[in-house]
Amino acid sequence: MRAVKFTSWQDDTFFIGFLNEYPDCLTQGITKEELIENLKDLLIDIESGQAPYIRKGIDYIVPY
Repeated sequence: MRAVKFTSWQDDTFFIGFLNEYPDCLTQGITKEELIENLKDLLIDIESGQAPYIRKGIDYIVPY
């Protein structure tokens, strides 16, 4: 088990969200629980290489 950060919001019908490391890959669910399950599936697809052309956000510390 590991911690993964995600961003989510609710529109009129769905909970929508993305994994913070992969902000281009949106998914949705009717409930927040379904959204979280879809985010887990998305992460599995990304890490296994099943989702092509993925751009990843990276943290960088700028030395002064």
